[in-house]
Amino acid sequence: MRFYLSTLAGHRRGVLVLLGWSLLEGIPAFFGGRFVGTAVDKGFAAGDPLAGVLWLLAFAALAVVGALGQRQVFARLGSVVEPMRDALVARVVNGVLNDPSHRRTPDASAVAMITRHVEVVRDATAGVLVQARALLVTTLAALIGVATTASALIWLVVLPIVAALVLFGLMLPSLAKRQRDAVMADEHTAEASGSVLTGLRDVAACDAAAEAYGDVAKQIDLQAKATITVAWANSLRATVIALGGFAPIALLVAFAPPLVASGQLTTGAVLAAVVYLTNSVNPALHGLARTTSTVVMRLMVALKRLQEAAPPADRDVGTETPSNGEFVLRDVTFSWSPDAEPVVRGLSLDLRPGDHLAVVGPSGIGKSTMASLLTGLMAPDNGTVLFGGAPVDRVTPAVRHHAIALIPQETYLFTGTVRENLTLLAPWATDEDLVEAAKRVGAKPLLDRLGGLDAALGHGGEGLSAGEAQLLALARVYVTSASVVILDEATSHLDPAAEARVERAFARRNGILVVIAHRLSSALRANRVLVMDGGRPLLGTHEHLLKTSALYGQLMLAWDPTHREETPLPKR
Repeated sequence: MRFYLSTLAGHRRGVLVLLGWSLLEGIPAFFGGRFVGTAVDKGFAAGDPLAGVLWLLAFAALAVVGALGQRQVFARLGSVVEPMRDALVARVVNGVLNDPSHRRTPDASAVAMITRHVEVVRDATAGVLVQARALLVTTLAALIGVATTASALIWLVVLPIVAALVLFGLMLPSLAKRQRDAVMADEHTAEASGSVLTGLRDVAACDAAAEAYGDVAKQIDLQAKATITVAWANSLRATVIALGGFAPIALLVAFAPPLVASGQLTTGAVLAAVVYLTNSVNPALHGLARTTSTVVMRLMVALKRLQEAAPPADRDVGTETPSNGEFVLRDVTFSWSPDAEPVVRGLSLDLRPGDHLAVVGPSGIGKSTMASLLTGLMAPDNGTVLFGGAPVDRVTPAVRHHAIALIPQETYLFTGTVRENLTLLAPWATDEDLVEAAKRVGAKPLLDRLGGLDAALGHGGEGLSAGEAQLLALARVYVTSASVVILDEATSHLDPAAEARVERAFARRNGILVVIAHRLSSALRANRVLVMDGGRPLLGTHEHLLKTSALYGQLMLAWDPTHREETPLPKR
């Protein structure tokens, strides 16, 4: 809530403008009943129909003024709501990315938060700024109008309304609990569905379609029950408010005639009170209660859930500056949880400009984890990872992001031109720089086939093969000023010859090149090889490791020498 309010406060001027137009919108609610009552008392009842018509025309003119105020509210709503939505999306994404439990698995609940909960906050904020704001202004204006035109009836109007609102307020905690249960049920349904969709191969392999269907169906049933419970609570709320809105009219009908007969009220004053109740107070009361119990309640529950599921990152931003481009790792150990076996154990390593390191080992042994440690995306449990003498995760982000580049196996291309994709990390690069980078990594034929740098790419590189997409991602990093490049199976979809060309191109940049190997041929091209097998990693040249590492020797023996540019690493 603090973050939400601070985001809105950042657009204080826009909120104040909305309130200003709200006052204009509330003018008809304040003067409407008075003008109608005056039209009766000084016009039609006084034998002057022309005066009555003129007063009614004045009321119509005020309605036009109120409509103008409402139009301006809607026109300026986006300037407040959309920046707030963007800030919440960024908050959710940052919170999930900084949660270690989501690092290696898709998070369907996070998708539900962005696609539903953030949208609930966005829509609810718009509802509060449009509906609750206008209804509050309208209700206050109408009640003041009743008090000034028919003061003898004010208690008949206020008491039932206050009683209904008090009863409604007592119902809010129960309604909030039911709304939260519905939100959680929605997340659990998304999580169950996401688990099945991401594990379809396992479901099919284990013939577990019935079990998978049962898990999802169970969550859907729970979600349906939670939704029905919310509907029942809302219906009870609507009944209370309906009685609170109807009671003042019934009391007015019962008590107004004697007051008119005794001369305490005029017929126009009674009619003015009726207009205030039926045109302003009653609709505003229903709308305000509906907005509070649905819009505001959903807003509060969604904000609470976002705070629980995506707390702000508590990592301090690094401020240190590296003194050189060297890496020094000493006794680095990392595990994914306190009770888990370390995936990186006792790793010590020195990397200097000009080094070309290949990292080999069975799948799931911790090679990609080591890449995350080198980039500062994760901090080690024990030991140190120094970049230029400073802990890499404490290096100023702007410096680290320019000096170290990680290219993962997954390729990320975006809707736009080839030029826009290639300059994503190097906006200063010229067209000549981009073409040269494409040549170096072997992407020039692809660039020519696409039609040059102005060619349009679809979402996710639609229309490109996986290998072609990887070539563009490699060219995008090659054109940067990064002195450390980490290829985390970034050439897995290239043929062996293309992979060799890419590795040699990056090695000739004379920075540090770390290759998480997809094929053992990468080890033959590297100056040194790091073998990871679950214990303390072994480091050495290809020839040295053949003599000292049983695992490395087994991998090489399993790799057919006559097809060594074609056979990928054996999986454990």
